[in-house]
Amino acid sequence: MTSSLGWFSWALLSAFFAALTAILAKLGVQQINADLATLIRTAIIFMLLCLYVALTRQWSNPLQISGHSWLFLGLSGLATGASWLCYFRALQLGDVSQVAPIDKLSLVLVVIFACLFLGERPSLREWFGIGLIASGVMVLALKEQG
Repeated sequence: MTSSLGWFSWALLSAFFAALTAILAKLGVQQINADLATLIRTAIIFMLLCLYVALTRQWSNPLQISGHSWLFLGLSGLATGASWLCYFRALQLGDVSQVAPIDKLSLVLVVIFACLFLGERPSLREWFGIGLIASGVMVLALKEQG
């Protein structure tokens, strides 16, 4: 499927929906178990994606997908599930204004992992930006005691 939107537009949309996710999830876990909430959200995502893939005619035979893709998509799915379970539990226990910034520390970790596992090499200017993000996360996440 082709799109007229570039990576930056898609990334902005992702950030917008991620922000909505945090607020809506916090409201959703107030009266039920965080793990059950994660299951419900996951089921809804699964149904939505099935419908989307079918309607956009992107379905293909999963048996024709390489073992390499299955392995890494499976591991990614496990990491996503673990992330969601932890995120929903954190939202249930803490303020969304503290949980969401800590969750965004993943941005810093992604760059570090990309260097270690994918051989990417950010410039000094990019490392400075990553440092600013890490600093910002800590400023937003840690409330003043007093």
